[in-house]
Amino acid sequence: MSLLAAAAAVSIAPIASGQERTEFEQQAREIYRNVVEVRSARGHENVPKIVDYVVGELKAAGFSDEDIEVTDYDNDGEATQGLVVWYRSPDPQDKPIALLAHMDVVDALAEDWVREPYKLIEEEGYFFGRGTADNKYGVTSLVATFIRLKEEGFEPTRDLVMVLSGDEETGMVSTRAQANWVAEEVDPAFVLNADAGGLGLDDNGEPLDYGIQGAEKTYATFELTVTNPGGHSSAPRADNAIYELADALKKIEAYKFPVRYNDLTLASIEAAGRKRLDRLGNAQRAFAADPTDEDAIEVLRANPATVGQIGTTCIATMLRAGHAENALPQSATATVNCRIFPGVGIEATEATLKDVVGNEDVQFELISDLVESPESGMREDVLAAVETALEARGVTDVDIIPHMSAGGTDGMHYRNLGYDTYGVGGAAAKQNDTFAHGLNERLLVSSFYDGLDHFYIILKELAGPEEG
Repeated sequence: MSLLAAAAAVSIAPIASGQERTEFEQQAREIYRNVVEVRSARGHENVPKIVDYVVGELKAAGFSDEDIEVTDYDNDGEATQGLVVWYRSPDPQDKPIALLAHMDVVDALAEDWVREPYKLIEEEGYFFGRGTADNKYGVTSLVATFIRLKEEGFEPTRDLVMVLSGDEETGMVSTRAQANWVAEEVDPAFVLNADAGGLGLDDNGEPLDYGIQGAEKTYATFELTVTNPGGHSSAPRADNAIYELADALKKIEAYKFPVRYNDLTLASIEAAGRKRLDRLGNAQRAFAADPTDEDAIEVLRANPATVGQIGTTCIATMLRAGHAENALPQSATATVNCRIFPGVGIEATEATLKDVVGNEDVQFELISDLVESPESGMREDVLAAVETALEARGVTDVDIIPHMSAGGTDGMHYRNLGYDTYGVGGAAAKQNDTFAHGLNERLLVSSFYDGLDHFYIILKELAGPEEG
């Protein structure tokens, strides 16, 4: 799943054609090519190929068998693997840091793409290929950083534990198991996620702000079903499954969940409002100052980009009903997808929907099984490390804004276990410029190279010896 709402790369001009790359940059690009060109989507069971390749690179850099753990997992009949790599401190002074990325991707069909999806293609200032943004740049960044630090002889003051999952885009079986393992065997001080966060750019490629993910909404899908005996359409009944279901859906459509906010979302909304001089920006600033401002709430609820930031949303997405055009429907079913604000909970949301519908003949079934995760409080040391990394690539005078993702990542399982988890990805882009999960996924070439130092600097700041 996801980057800073799929935002990724910095506005430093691309290096001129033909300019020689450093040895580390060339090595990182080769890692990127090798992982992108593996079709690690569900149905192909190729995640182990990435694991084998990455393990080989890590061992060549000096990591031992004792530092590397490969685990097999079964995701509903699909074989996959997870990889854990332990960069050990000779004298730990603090609890470890866990680092996350995922090796699997949403599948891509060659006939739908302009270019071959499972070949890394550099063209028009972009790297094209499935996973170039989500999340094989994250995998590359972490693996290349571990190799670079090991080859330099870096001795961290705390253990660093890289955790690469193999089915984040589907069942998250490896993710759940790895999170539990990390809690039992590592017990980190906090977790850094390479699959979220990033530097946002405006339409001209100038940096807007850096978003650090500190929370995720819970994804929950319900099926609402009405049944009755049906009959011949020439003899209509007073009770009709389709009409009853339609009535329930209209009530859900009209209902507005209570306004919700926390320190993280207020800071994010206020920062976004500072950059706009229009009606929406005025409403964002007003809401941040007073979350009970009804006029501001009305504007934010009317905008698809902001409605999800101020509360839970539930929306009908699919319908099926009836079995013949000349028969009364014996059943009617609607799919309702909810994005639940942190702290609200799935059970409370279902209870609210049932109260809104007010009809016991409408049966509810939760058909998704995702984890509720709390907000992570911001840490000053993490914020300072991100700021240092941005300054090193020439990005100054931008706000670092905590934000909440509407989608889900591996991080929610770690938050659910009580570990503060921060999306601090090193890429950046204009909004909707990466096409993650979609056709012709891409990442700016300049973003790839400019972001390679990101985790290197962050880890040196958080796990390096104090200077002087």
